[in-house]
Amino acid sequence: MFRVNTGTTARYCDGVNRRSFLQLGMAGMGALGLGDLLKLKSAQAAAGVTAKKDTSVILIWLDGGPSHIDTYDMKPDAPAEYRGIWSPIPTNVPGMEVTELFPMQAKIADKWSVIRSMHHDNGDHFTGGHFMLTGKGGVNGAENRGKHPFFGAAACKLLGPRQAGMPASVAIPSAMSIGLSPGYFGGNYLGKEYDPFNTGGDPNSAKFQVQNLGPIQSLDLERLQNRRSLLSHFDNMRREVDTSGALASFDRFQHEAYNMVAGAKAIEAFDISRESDKTRDRYGRHSWAQSTLLARRLVESGVTFTTVNCGGWDHHWDLQKGYHKYQPIVDQMVSALIEDLSASGQLDRTLVLLCGEFGRTPKMNDGGNGGAPGSMGTPGRDHWGNALSVLITGGGVKGGRLIGTTDARGERPKDRPLTPGDLHATIFDVLGVDPRVAFPDFTGRPTHIIEQGESIRELF
Repeated sequence: MFRVNTGTTARYCDGVNRRSFLQLGMAGMGALGLGDLLKLKSAQAAAGVTAKKDTSVILIWLDGGPSHIDTYDMKPDAPAEYRGIWSPIPTNVPGMEVTELFPMQAKIADKWSVIRSMHHDNGDHFTGGHFMLTGKGGVNGAENRGKHPFFGAAACKLLGPRQAGMPASVAIPSAMSIGLSPGYFGGNYLGKEYDPFNTGGDPNSAKFQVQNLGPIQSLDLERLQNRRSLLSHFDNMRREVDTSGALASFDRFQHEAYNMVAGAKAIEAFDISRESDKTRDRYGRHSWAQSTLLARRLVESGVTFTTVNCGGWDHHWDLQKGYHKYQPIVDQMVSALIEDLSASGQLDRTLVLLCGEFGRTPKMNDGGNGGAPGSMGTPGRDHWGNALSVLITGGGVKGGRLIGTTDARGERPKDRPLTPGDLHATIFDVLGVDPRVAFPDFTGRPTHIIEQGESIRELF
């Protein structure tokens, strides 16, 4: 494993002080050596475990749970307390409507689709998040420790990065679900090396710098080269008695790993300042928007899975105030991302998803949260796992499609009910990963990443 002196960074939540080292690994810049990464990918190729497709994923995670009725599944004919505050507007796809707060997405609806019948039937933040990100239950507010790996971690364990020199999985600014870090984005029993690499910081800041990567310009390559020469000297002595050819193979992997560490590909990809002011303005000068722009840069440079974390969607009250603030930001950044990927020809090889852990109660509350009406603020919506919407586009997914419906009040799927397992199987299909893959859990028992679910064929 290469460890490269890169200056000082803050202490991580795992208690390990990594101020002196940058370690590049399988799923991020974590614990697995690059030589190990390359050897694993070579072994997979020799065994026929190779990706069919050269695709990547951007997950825009709306932590807290956005309202399906106030975004992509409006119910204008329902009673007032259900249909809510906003009116639907038509899109450029006949019969397809979205909230009036999404005018930019409405103009390009032919490029994206919506799953309206997703459900897992649980209103607990932790249970819902665990379902959506791992495909399994087993956690709740009282016992919220993750029990299974993030589906993206499993995919990246098999695929690694799409381009050498890049991490496989990145979270902007950090991997976090319902206040837990890495929460249900972690590798769990796959190992911490499959946790996403966190950029940290705020991509909207003029001083944005990726932790552990920013000081790379001061990397002492001469010392690294000297160490490499010393190791080579000892390898030469061992090679004299090696007749299997294993050392020659080892040298090849370490040579490639060295080139990754010494190269500038990752530094350039994470440098959002290389984008023009015009492009940055088009996404919007907000941390979520600039994180989305950075995600686009990363998948174009070879990152397999990028998560953009957008927290703050738990609107039990003051829904109107919150959505007037957040919805236009999402509308601008999502439409800019889709248009950019489409214009560059990257949309077919980049799957984009937007969702949270659940939807919100179809019937609005009185803003009291159990107290006097309005005592906490204006009305809002509470937790609802019986129905939620997922925006999906790219990666071969057809645009302009509505998958499934909910009933007249948006309470439950009416037809084509789908589960997180179906969504994950679809993602694995796009990535070219066998959805039947299993890994040993902490007890050594083989556990399927996707226990139930099939790829959603209407999307293709």
